[in-house]
Amino acid sequence: MGEPVKKPGKSQMIYDYSIYELSQKEKTAFYLVGYCCIALTVFLFYHSLILSVASGVLIKFVQPFYEKFMARKRMQELELQFKDMLYCISASVAAGRQMQEALVEAEENMSVMYDAGKPIMVELSHMRKCILENNESDKTLLEDFARRTKSEDVNNFVQVYVTCRSMGGDLEKIIARTSTILTDKMNIEREIRALTAQKKLEGRIIALMPLAMLLSLNIVSQTYISPLYTTLTGRLVMTGCLAMAVYGIWLMEKFSTIEL
Repeated sequence: MGEPVKKPGKSQMIYDYSIYELSQKEKTAFYLVGYCCIALTVFLFYHSLILSVASGVLIKFVQPFYEKFMARKRMQELELQFKDMLYCISASVAAGRQMQEALVEAEENMSVMYDAGKPIMVELSHMRKCILENNESDKTLLEDFARRTKSEDVNNFVQVYVTCRSMGGDLEKIIARTSTILTDKMNIEREIRALTAQKKLEGRIIALMPLAMLLSLNIVSQTYISPLYTTLTGRLVMTGCLAMAVYGIWLMEKFSTIEL
């Protein structure tokens, strides 16, 4: 799940969801796998052990992109869990609970669905402690949660709740209606991601095909492609092919990533 980005204060920020810091275990696995992949790819294109070993350090420059990917993945996971949180809060408010009580109850109710380490459980645990121990306002906690997640869905719910609370609206009906609308929106987004997931997988397979073809040629016909490894022109051609392959993979990932 990554290391928490903590900030000081009475209502301490558990996670800044726009930033993902790899845990030591994740960082070790990332560098080990990434180093091997880069080194093997470079060796496949150049047949140089020294260059392959040296090029493996380029994995350091890939880390920021991987952390952004993991932050986006964690955010998607949180939004799905937030949908279940809305159900729990809506049910509690309908039963006559105040929002503070509903947040405290939500942690207990959702504990049967999620482990304690899941993002939404960490947030609910943090809210419960702040409410029971520090007597903090539910409005402050929810606004802090929305600010850190930078999620449109979370922010919309919090803004509706804050407006309803300040203007004295029917909290039960408004929360129930808002929960229904946001849940429908999340379901549509999940369906869109499911529909694009297969195309994204196909794109990755196509992007890796040049590497598979080059590996096959190295296995079955080394003599045929030996000029690519022994002449200056061949080296330049292989460098161009490697650059085009990397650019193709980057372009495919960019086009297949849909911001909802």
